[in-house]
Amino acid sequence: MAETPTNPVFKLPESIPSPSEIADAWSQVVANAIKLAGTTVERAADPHAPQAYDPAAPARAFGAFAAHLFTHPHELVRAQQKAAADWMALWGQAAARAAGAKPEPVAEPQRGDRRFSDPAWSDEPVFDYLKQAYLLTARRAMELVEGSDLDAATRTRVEFFTQQYLNALSPANFAFSNPEAIRRAIDTGSISLLSGLANLLADAAEDGGLVRRRAEREFELGVDIAATPGSVVFQNELMQLIQYAPATDEVYRRPVLYVPPLVNKYYLLDLQPKSSLIRWLVEQGHTVFVISWVNPGPDLADKDIEDYIALGPVAALDAIERATGERSVDLFGFCMGGTLVGIALAWLAAKGQGDRVASATTIGTLFDFSELGTWATFTEPEQLRAMERHLLHKGFMAAQDLQALFSAVRANDLIWSSVVNHYLLDKEAPPSDILYWFADGAHIPRAFLLSWAHDILRDNALTRAGALQLGGVPIDLGAVKTPLTAISLKDDHVSAWNATYESARLFGGPVRFLLGGSGHNAGVINPPAANKHGYWVNDALPETPEAWLEGAEKRDGSWWPYWQGLLSEGGKGEKVPARVPGAGGLKAIEPAPGSYVRNRG
Repeated sequence: MAETPTNPVFKLPESIPSPSEIADAWSQVVANAIKLAGTTVERAADPHAPQAYDPAAPARAFGAFAAHLFTHPHELVRAQQKAAADWMALWGQAAARAAGAKPEPVAEPQRGDRRFSDPAWSDEPVFDYLKQAYLLTARRAMELVEGSDLDAATRTRVEFFTQQYLNALSPANFAFSNPEAIRRAIDTGSISLLSGLANLLADAAEDGGLVRRRAEREFELGVDIAATPGSVVFQNELMQLIQYAPATDEVYRRPVLYVPPLVNKYYLLDLQPKSSLIRWLVEQGHTVFVISWVNPGPDLADKDIEDYIALGPVAALDAIERATGERSVDLFGFCMGGTLVGIALAWLAAKGQGDRVASATTIGTLFDFSELGTWATFTEPEQLRAMERHLLHKGFMAAQDLQALFSAVRANDLIWSSVVNHYLLDKEAPPSDILYWFADGAHIPRAFLLSWAHDILRDNALTRAGALQLGGVPIDLGAVKTPLTAISLKDDHVSAWNATYESARLFGGPVRFLLGGSGHNAGVINPPAANKHGYWVNDALPETPEAWLEGAEKRDGSWWPYWQGLLSEGGKGEKVPARVPGAGGLKAIEPAPGSYVRNRG
């Protein structure tokens, strides 16, 4: 006897849409289609603009894989045998379920996979079968690639593109195979699909053509996000320097300077007040300065790494000394910003100015780029040549192209979930400060990105003393004697924690490694009040990251207080009267968060 759900998945709607609702939906579809047509004509006016990434890369990777399988047929035969066993098990499970039994599933989504969270994916036999068939196919496809005897570089590219195709082909991404989309279409009289089509056309008309996350409400800079009180006290063509207003009567004598990455705006560390690391540091009694990078256009195309060091952290050190009278600071950076911190430390050491930084901290930062993982897909020579042609034509890498790259690495969370919500369900997503920040990207100038891609990523110059020179100054991380705290995140998909561990060992001074829980962005936003994630500490720095973790102590809660204790010398650092922005040697230019951060290009 066939299994019958006690609560039907699909019910007839209680009402049907009115003619005016249908007309409004179609009007929006037509209006957005006209807008897309106009945008297409405008894009065609510049048909020779090179693409930022090599469109032939997937075909080249799969061609190499097919040639490999042709000469290694046993790998394919082994995969086919496993797949045959999977299908026999799935058919048996489906037959048992049809007979009224409740067998265990053959395949289940991995932890954290939210694509199949709707109850119908498990309660309805047809959708349960479809889900399991997809998961089994995806599993065996990835195992075939991962178990192949390909060279490491080719395997990395094939794995990446295979995962992209598998993500795209999920049954959750199609209206006719997603039970939630079917239910929504029935409930709305198909208005949801019309409105979703209008959303798709609107996104296709935008520059970059990315699916846009539609939230219940937007955030406003300076009001409910990036809202820690302060003032811009210095600026040049590449950055504004923000000094934050004190929250205590006394502050530690030594100021703190944050260097953010170029690819996103600085305010990941100043999201909503309850999760702002910047606000929290101010409340602990620190005078906090933050670099807010400009969003560059073609006029800054020739600004390279040397310019960003000289006009970024080095210029900020000079400005902080004028504002506070203090020559020495605690310096920290996140991701690419941390790499810039390391380069700045080496530059200062070579110039005999290493004393200007009392302590340095890098968060989720690489200096040794020999193990890039998925990111190695984009260091293929053909990819670098495509990027170079694009940059020579445009003068900068646009935020939309960078966002597409980062989104592809986490496609299910950052692309396909929005496709389902906005194109199939026509639903707004709940507001998310971190996803709002992620979408607020920034451009990177041509000269900087070419040097970064060739010298730092491809040639791995930071691992060799003097291999990178800035204005004739050799960069040698081993010559840096400044105490360094290297913080990494255990589930980091951008900067793998074991690779950041190896990177930290390149420095010549005392190094302390700290491992936080969670991922690249969420692991940084870890306020003590949330009591989440936990972290690992170990004063030793053995040869391997595995040995470090084996000897590490796991602690509950946030790593922020532990790190802040290092900044303030265990709470014993000398204190001075609170410093008001603009009251020192630099005058206030404008209120935080400043004007540079508001420019979306």
